Amino acid sequence: MDSKVIGEKIAKARKEKNMSQAQLAQHIFISPQAVGKWERGESMPDITTFDRLAEILGVDLNYFSENAPSAADKTTNAGEIPAHSGGKVGGSQDRQVLINLNAADLPESDFAGVVLHKGTFKASSLRGADFSNADLTGSSFEATDAREANFDGADLTECNFSVTDLTNASFGKSVLVRTVLNMSGQGAKFADAKLVDVKLIKTDLRKAIFENCTFTGVDFSYCDLRGIDFGGQTFDGVRFDKSALNDVSFQGATLRNVSFTVPFSLTNKSHLALKTIRFDGATMDKLTYLALKGLRVVDLSNVTII
Repeated sequence: MDSKVIGEKIAKARKEKNMSQAQLAQHIFISPQAVGKWERGESMPDITTFDRLAEILGVDLNYFSENAPSAADKTTNAGEIPAHSGGKVGGSQDRQVLINLNAADLPESDFAGVVLHKGTFKASSLRGADFSNADLTGSSFEATDAREANFDGADLTECNFSVTDLTNASFGKSVLVRTVLNMSGQGAKFADAKLVDVKLIKTDLRKAIFENCTFTGVDFSYCDLRGIDFGGQTFDGVRFDKSALNDVSFQGATLRNVSFTVPFSLTNKSHLALKTIRFDGATMDKLTYLALKGLRVVDLSNVTII
């Protein structure tokens, strides 16, 4: 496809609808500047956007080309890049393309069981969406409203949640491997989840619930964990780096190779908050025990050393 020809066709259909660039952009959840670039031939919509354009402008998809292209041609011309082809030639059902859902208005939508590798959700509205048992490997959620979303059983390997609101979201039995979480997660629930090499950065987890979880190679950096109950759960190779731990419970938990770096110097009154951390009945290795003992304010009187 010739981008200038496509741009002229978009502009013509838009004007016939008595629609401004700004109005068209609002329907597609993009900027008016992006529409301007299309119409000047500086860029082109992707294949999924062509479908939406045809619907909004009241034209057939064939309108955008003198000769109707094949499905494969449309995909190539739209600039889609295959994420994987399964090693098969011509097997369209085995092909995964990059899906862009930026600025998508999809609250309470059903994504259950979908396979979406390296998908992008930026400034999207996904409140209450159902991602249960979906394979979202490598996908990114940026500045997105995902409050009350359901990620139960989802594969979130190498996903990135950046400045995303996950208040009251659910992560029951989710696969969290090399996942990065920089988000608001008040009231989020993690049940029977395994977190491996996960990074939680400046994450607000007040009122979050963790039940029967294991933490391996996890970093909590500058997180708000006040009031969290980690009782009975397993921590191996975990760092709590300058995170708020007031009233956190590790009662009955197992801690191996776990480090605690406090936010301020021990002369600061705020460090008296360390006294509120509960380790009663916890089991920990000798180095973790000695490091905590060195803080001089943590009660380790009912801890078992292994």
